[in-house]
Amino acid sequence: MPTTFHQIPRERPVTPLLDRASTPDGLRRLAEAELEGLADELRQYLLYTVGQTGGHFGAGLGVIELTIALHYVFDTPDDRLVWDVGHQAYPHKILTGRREQMGSLRQKDGIAAFPRRSESEYDTFGVGHSSTSISAALGMAIAARIQGSKRKAVAVIGDGALTAGMAFEALNHASDVGANMLVVLNDNDMSISNNVGGLSNYLAKILSSRTYASMREGSKKILSRLPGAWEIARKTEEHAKGMLVPGTLFEELGWNYIGPIDGHDLPTLLATLRNMRDLDGPQFLHISTKKGKGFGPAELDPIGYHAITKLEPINAAPATPKPVSGPKYCSVFGQWLCDMAEQDPRLVGITPAMKEGSDLVAFSQRFPERYFDVAIAEQHAVTLAAGMACDGVKPVVAIYSTFLQRAYDQLIHDVAVQNLDVLFAIDRAGLVGEDGPTHAGSFDLSYLRCIPGMLIMTPSDENELRQMLTTGYLFPGPAAVRYPRGSGPNATIEQALTPLEIGKGVVRRQGSKIALLVFGVQLAEALKVGENLNATVVDMRFVKPLDQALLRQLAAEHELLVTIEENSIMGGAGSAVSEFLAAENLLKAVLHLGLPDAYVEHAKPAQMLAECGLDAAGIEAAIRARLAQL
Repeated sequence: MPTTFHQIPRERPVTPLLDRASTPDGLRRLAEAELEGLADELRQYLLYTVGQTGGHFGAGLGVIELTIALHYVFDTPDDRLVWDVGHQAYPHKILTGRREQMGSLRQKDGIAAFPRRSESEYDTFGVGHSSTSISAALGMAIAARIQGSKRKAVAVIGDGALTAGMAFEALNHASDVGANMLVVLNDNDMSISNNVGGLSNYLAKILSSRTYASMREGSKKILSRLPGAWEIARKTEEHAKGMLVPGTLFEELGWNYIGPIDGHDLPTLLATLRNMRDLDGPQFLHISTKKGKGFGPAELDPIGYHAITKLEPINAAPATPKPVSGPKYCSVFGQWLCDMAEQDPRLVGITPAMKEGSDLVAFSQRFPERYFDVAIAEQHAVTLAAGMACDGVKPVVAIYSTFLQRAYDQLIHDVAVQNLDVLFAIDRAGLVGEDGPTHAGSFDLSYLRCIPGMLIMTPSDENELRQMLTTGYLFPGPAAVRYPRGSGPNATIEQALTPLEIGKGVVRRQGSKIALLVFGVQLAEALKVGENLNATVVDMRFVKPLDQALLRQLAAEHELLVTIEENSIMGGAGSAVSEFLAAENLLKAVLHLGLPDAYVEHAKPAQMLAECGLDAAGIEAAIRARLAQL
């Protein structure tokens, strides 16, 4: 059994076995009896490195043994190993030649927080969003068949990710084409079954063995010649297995189901994986693991220790005091949701498995009958809201910008086309820092503003967020408020649930010649630039509808209009301004500042904004360069 640690090591641990297993080739040269010692060293080293950099580690601690077993049994990278989501992939990175780079994890120009094809040949598929692994591994299995290759394809998916419909679409298709692939279900939370232990492990070894498979196929050939005999035998087998293991659903989908087995029992894992590696057709292995395994605090609080921040050295000099900031934007949303629910019994809150991240904890406790966590099923979340809105309920969908992309058809077809009264509270808009491009909310303004009938708002501070949520909630149709990760500028928050006048911007500073049109939280930076350049600064607030009267006035009174947004320049709020000016024959010198036509790599948020020219220095430099051209 793995050693349990109670503190994160401050000093680099001594790891003689891990030194020899820095690549899968080295790992496969270890004796099987050495692997449990390797698991302890890997667990300790993971704790140490994440303590240095911060990041996800609870999920990684839970798959230490599985990661070792997969690389030991399968011939990676020739055999394809696909991780779902990627939160659990740090041990995989350590064992695949990136151990010395772990100190750069999630930092600018360092290794990524998730598997990435360009980073390593062992990262066979880039991930970040959930429930993609089975589809990707199936594609690889089919490619191997077309190419006449014997390489294997393995997908590792968690019980949370298995709630998404996409996973079941892939399971259904794989059985239809008889793909030679293995799916490993890492069950660490939902407790699909408690039937884990010695008997279950023993049965798994028997049911996954070639002897059992040969007997089963031989019996099928003999009994199939007798009318009805094989069908009776098959149903008897399924009934017997169903009494002992919870695999009936997967068996009915056409998979050979094995498990559940203890995912921290290395000898059983190795024996079962070896058996299943050599079986033909779709194979499904169900393992039970403990998130945070081997680190006492994480085992007790797997949600709280899903990820941690960097640990400061014990004798470090006192940190420079941070500027005073306000509450997190998600906290402002969470408080607004409770306050509005107190006033309107029709309100319901919907989240696709992001209760903590979107700050619906208090709402779920105070209004449990009006709280709906649909699991990782963004498409369902949106259409569920549409159905509710059809019958007089007022749904608020709390969702990350990057995950709303997964429900785009439902947003258009099920909500917008029917002009249904649904409010989308879009969290993590813009750049999100160390999680990188798979989690950035770079495109929501672009993909939302082309939808007829949408109300789209971009708050510049915490108080505007509260006002805009009220505005969107009272709007009789689809509405969206997009706000960033992190804290605001500490604006005074009015407790009254006061809506804004729709489509009206506000001039925050009056200047001359140059007008800065800000959509969102770059307002504070724009005001600094406004002081330096004596420019007019406008908090536009509404992307759709635009404040057309204000735009006409600004175009008449200024020589250069500058739009600023933390969204892709292409198709974003700035594009909306230029489209309006062109339609009104008010063509002016216009400069659009925003996110470039590229994926912005992970770094600290401030570094990413500076790289994109969205800090005060970058905004001013871009304006001065355009003025020089003019």
